[in-house]
Amino acid sequence: MQEHGFPYLREILLFLSLAGILIPTLARLRINQVLGFLAVGVVLGPFGLGLFAQATPWLAYLTFPRVDGVMALAELGVMFLMFMIGLELSAARLWAMRRWVFGAGSLQVGASALLIGAASWLLFGRLDTAIIVGFVLSLSSTAVVMQLLTAQNSTTSPLGQAAFAVLMLQDLAVVPLLILVGAMRQDAPGSLGALVALAMLKAALAIAMIYLVGGRVVHPLFRAFARHRQPDVFMALILLTTLGIAGLSAAAGLSMALGALIAGVLLAETEFKHEVELMIEPFKGLLMGLFFMTVGMNMDVRLMLAHPLWLAAAVAGLFAVKGSVVALLFRAGGLSWGRALEGGLLLGQGGEFAFIVIGYAVAGKLVEPGLGQLITLAVGLSLFVTPPLARLGRSLGERWESAADLAAAAQAHDALEAVRGRIIIAGFGRVGRQLARLLTAQGIAFVAFENDARLVAKLRAEGLPVYFGDASRAELLRRVDAGAAPAIVLTMDHAASALHAVRGIRREFPKVAVYARSRDEKHALALKQAGATMVVPETLEASLQLSASVLEAMGMDAAHVDRIVDAERGLFLAALADKAGASQ
Repeated sequence: MQEHGFPYLREILLFLSLAGILIPTLARLRINQVLGFLAVGVVLGPFGLGLFAQATPWLAYLTFPRVDGVMALAELGVMFLMFMIGLELSAARLWAMRRWVFGAGSLQVGASALLIGAASWLLFGRLDTAIIVGFVLSLSSTAVVMQLLTAQNSTTSPLGQAAFAVLMLQDLAVVPLLILVGAMRQDAPGSLGALVALAMLKAALAIAMIYLVGGRVVHPLFRAFARHRQPDVFMALILLTTLGIAGLSAAAGLSMALGALIAGVLLAETEFKHEVELMIEPFKGLLMGLFFMTVGMNMDVRLMLAHPLWLAAAVAGLFAVKGSVVALLFRAGGLSWGRALEGGLLLGQGGEFAFIVIGYAVAGKLVEPGLGQLITLAVGLSLFVTPPLARLGRSLGERWESAADLAAAAQAHDALEAVRGRIIIAGFGRVGRQLARLLTAQGIAFVAFENDARLVAKLRAEGLPVYFGDASRAELLRRVDAGAAPAIVLTMDHAASALHAVRGIRREFPKVAVYARSRDEKHALALKQAGATMVVPETLEASLQLSASVLEAMGMDAAHVDRIVDAERGLFLAALADKAGASQ
């Protein structure tokens, strides 16, 4: 074929043509884009139809006979994949979900890495290989899992939030993992522990310097140029920040991918985060598609035929180990056994970072090339089987919960029958218990649902009508005839759970009155838009009560103060209703 002055022009044109066909087609067929690009990479790559390109010249125009033709672009795709992940790792978001992120997430990575690493040591007999393989395979695929949760409208459910928190910790774990690989591939004399500790210290200092210096430069730079409101200038700043910090990271002896992650974290802490996300959104699918297509090109199907049993056992073992660890942690975190099992199968696959880290490890002679290819292939296969296993997990979870509900109903059928027509309280924490005391004092009957099994057991021992269950589940609400309830009151602490419950209740029981507690005005607006009849923000009530106390202390009549407070509350609720109506 004739060479062009522009490098890799044929490969670029072929990829853009495939992307233009694939992205809308996969969306229409509801097929996960990651898996679609992986499959195309396998089929059209050098180990697929590309094998026949030399014998059939015209086939060379429709395939990628040489993977090096797109590797340079794939490196760009890796950097922007890391950059987009960095945008999700803001300090505020991590702190808000700290219990799940640093608790369940850390335990998942540590336990999975220990079990998988121990198995690798027994199989391959190399400690450095076992350490790398253990940590690499402990990570799951953020891209695949989040697309599956989005397709199921489950991102705001308790399971979706738990899965997202674990994925956030895994994304954070990539930083020390990349540093670890860089340290272990050095040939300096000395013990492995001392070498790793020294490299970690140097890397931590380098990252701190890049973060501090970058923070003092990036934020003022964006603030200065954002005033011009020119999209091309803004896009140039995004590219400059990403590639510039990636270059600084490489100059410090770290990977460019790590630098791109730091660039994303820096911008996540600024007021320009959402504008940056909007600017890169058109390129997000393309760059991720390019990365996963090149991953597919590196998957040698001939190895699958040569080692079918090994690969099948590796994929099954990966899901068994990680699925068990995740399921136990989710159950310990308060999810039901059904949802915990679903989460285990959802997060049981290998992650996209395996392709990056294993490549570095093979280049550093920490992992044998043949073993690296097999691990890459096993991870790729685990991505392919994730959607059907996730559907299986959802089905098993529903059956498990239905069976548990039937068992509970058999034990408490009479009690549930007796509470029909009562006010339903969803969530029996501090606010729920206060409401229950007030209702009891006025002789008004209620029934409450709570997700904490230990708390339910304690409250039922006190004789309170509290039952274990998720109040957003239609089957549970039908059992207490929620459609005929005077009201359903949502008092749960978790903002996403409250929103999920309002949507579920309004979908199944459109006429019942739903009263919801919110944390702030933004959460209140989301609940109102979801269909809540009335929303009471905690911040509003606290400020109104404080204002009332001050006015009464100034000598104002209590009845007059009550009228002022009621008027302010009415103005807020009217404004909230107007906002909710305008956005629909």
